[in-house]
Amino acid sequence: MRAEPEPVVLELDGDGRRPGRAVLRTETLLVLALSLGASGVSALISFIGSLTKPGGLKDQAATLNGSYAPGRPWLDLAWQLFGIASALVPVLLVAHFLTREGAPGLRVLGFDRTRPLGDLGRGVVVAAGIGSAGLAFYLGARAAGLNLTVVPEALPEVWWKFPVLILSAVQNSVVEEVIVLAYLLRRLGQLGWSPLAALLASSLLRGSYHLYQGVGGFIGNAVMGALFVLAYRRWGRVGPLVVAHALLDIVAFGGYALLAGEVDWLPTAP
Repeated sequence: MRAEPEPVVLELDGDGRRPGRAVLRTETLLVLALSLGASGVSALISFIGSLTKPGGLKDQAATLNGSYAPGRPWLDLAWQLFGIASALVPVLLVAHFLTREGAPGLRVLGFDRTRPLGDLGRGVVVAAGIGSAGLAFYLGARAAGLNLTVVPEALPEVWWKFPVLILSAVQNSVVEEVIVLAYLLRRLGQLGWSPLAALLASSLLRGSYHLYQGVGGFIGNAVMGALFVLAYRRWGRVGPLVVAHALLDIVAFGGYALLAGEVDWLPTAP
């Protein structure tokens, strides 16, 4: 049976007034400016730099998880954990805004523990379907000169390497799916956007902050974003998409750490 997301009605706030569209629009812009909207601008600047640099895109590298303090593992670990924790602050801000609106926090987006097995099962299916197609698309885009060589991890060989990679993957999935998928769709619905316009906005925003990887990164993630929007609208829960995204990143980060230099089909840093 198809489950629809909760209606995006404007709830009364504490003093009995409904937040107007101007307030919601400003709130949404501020959340994006503090999170993935800013990342989109940063990725665009990075892409322009890559395009204007001598040599092709595939001869350049985009490193996702690198060292902050080479040769100083404990300081490096402190920076890694600080970066992961601080990146989650906009999600807490979203939860705060939803609570002030009168909604039950992130639960209204389907980010809770009420259906763990269902979320896990759907997430595994989505990750399995997208993972292989995504890898094939990346390899093709790089071979065509449309993508930088993506280096998922370049951490030192220390005891905390894989735990940090897992935490980084979970952080990425929570931030992206809560903000760019569920929260943004809710707010755009409240602002009167059509379902198609909201889908395009969410998917193009997702593609924009992956533009530092190249044209392939933009297209691949925009398409994935559109599929995630359709899945979210069908299930009415963001939980499965958080699981799927986390699994995709865990496999990408951990797989690269284990296979880089061991197999000839996996591109490594030039």
